[in-house]
Amino acid sequence: MSVSTRLSVALLLGCGVVTAALAMGLRQSLGLFLAPMTTAQGWGASGFAFAIALQVLCNGITQPIWGQVADRIGGRRVIMIGAVLQAVALTGMAFSTSLFWFTFFAGVVMGCAVSAAGMPVIMASLTRLLPESLRGRATGLGTAGSSFGQFLVVPIVALGLHAAGWQWALLAIAAVSLLMIPLALPLNDQAAKPVPGAAPEERATVALRRALRDPTFWFLSFGFFVCGLHVSFMAVHLPGFVASCHLPLGVGAAAISLIGLFNIAGSLIAGELSGRWRRRELLVIIYAARGVLIGGFMLVEKTTASVLVFSAIMGLLWLSTVPPTVALCARNYGTRWLATIFGLVFLGHQVGGFTGAWLGGVVFDLDGSYDRMWLLATIAAFAGAGFSALCRDGAPAPTAPARPIGRVAEA
Repeated sequence: MSVSTRLSVALLLGCGVVTAALAMGLRQSLGLFLAPMTTAQGWGASGFAFAIALQVLCNGITQPIWGQVADRIGGRRVIMIGAVLQAVALTGMAFSTSLFWFTFFAGVVMGCAVSAAGMPVIMASLTRLLPESLRGRATGLGTAGSSFGQFLVVPIVALGLHAAGWQWALLAIAAVSLLMIPLALPLNDQAAKPVPGAAPEERATVALRRALRDPTFWFLSFGFFVCGLHVSFMAVHLPGFVASCHLPLGVGAAAISLIGLFNIAGSLIAGELSGRWRRRELLVIIYAARGVLIGGFMLVEKTTASVLVFSAIMGLLWLSTVPPTVALCARNYGTRWLATIFGLVFLGHQVGGFTGAWLGGVVFDLDGSYDRMWLLATIAAFAGAGFSALCRDGAPAPTAPARPIGRVAEA
C-alpha cells in the first residue's frame, strides 16, 4: 500500500470515526437532561422518556429511507443533512415551553437527524469505500469512535449543565452538531458498480425482497431489537436508577461515560474478531454475556463500586454487536444496497430502543423502581443469543469491489 493510499485511508477512517463520535456522544448525553428539564418544566419522567423513545422509533423508521438515499447519492450528503437537522432539533428542544413541542423536536426531528447522520450510514460508507480486508477493522474503529464520543462528550455536557443550565447546554451542543458537515467530506462513496461478469445489478426492491424472505434477516433484526432495548434503557435510565439507589449524582454520569470508554476496547476487539471468527458465534457470546452480567448486577448490593464495575463490563459489550451484524449483512446480501438493508435491520434495534426507553419510564412510574425492567433485560439478552445462533454465516454474497482507495479523499 503506497504512502498516498495510506494517507487516504487514514483520512477516511479519521473523519468517519470523529463523525461517529460526535453523533453518538451528543445523542447519548440527552439522558442527563431528564432530571433538570422535568424539574424545571414540571413534566413527569415518563413524558420525557416517551419523547426520547419516540426519537429512537423515528430513527428506526426513517433509517431505511435515509439508507436508500445514501445508497443512491452517497453517504456524505445524507450525513450533512442530518447534521443540520440535529442542530435544528436541539435548538427547538432548548426553546420548547410545552411537552408537545419538546416531544416533536426531541422525538420526530431528532429521530430523523440521528438516522441521517448516524452509525448505519457511516458504517455503510466505510464498508463500501474500503476493501474487504479492512472492513471489519474499519467498522470496529467507527463503533469505537462512537463510544469515545460517549466517553468524552457526556462529561463535557454534564459540566455545561452544571455551569450554564440545561437550555444553554442544548444550544451549545446544537452548534457542535454542525461540525459533522466538514467531517463528512471524505465519505464520498458512490453507487457501487456491478462485478465484472456477474449477473445484472439487483434493483433495490429485488434485494429487499430477497432479504425479507431470508430467516437470517429476521434473526439479525430480533437480536438487534434486544441490543436496542438494552442500550436505550440504560442510556436514558441508568442515571435515574443510580439516583434511586441514593448514590452521588456524579455516579450516573460516570457510569454512562465509563460504558463509552470501555466500549472503545469492546468495539475494536469485535471488529478484529469479525474478520477472524464466525460472526454468528461472536454475537451469541456477546448477548449471552450481557444476560449473565445484568442478571448478576440485579443480585449484588448497589454501591458506587458495583455500578462502575457493571458499567465497565457492560461497556465491553455495549456496541460490540455492530461489527458482526454489519459483517453478516454484507456477507449475506452484498454491499450494493447495504445501507438500505442494514437500515432495516437497524429498525429492529430502534424498535427495541423505543421499548427500552419508554417502558423503563412506565415501570419506574408504576413501581417506583426499575427491578422489573432489569429482569426483562436479562431474559431478552438470552433470547438475543438464541436468535443469533440461528443466523446463516456462509460464503460471501457476490458484491462489487471497493472503490479505489486513492480516490476516497476527493471532494
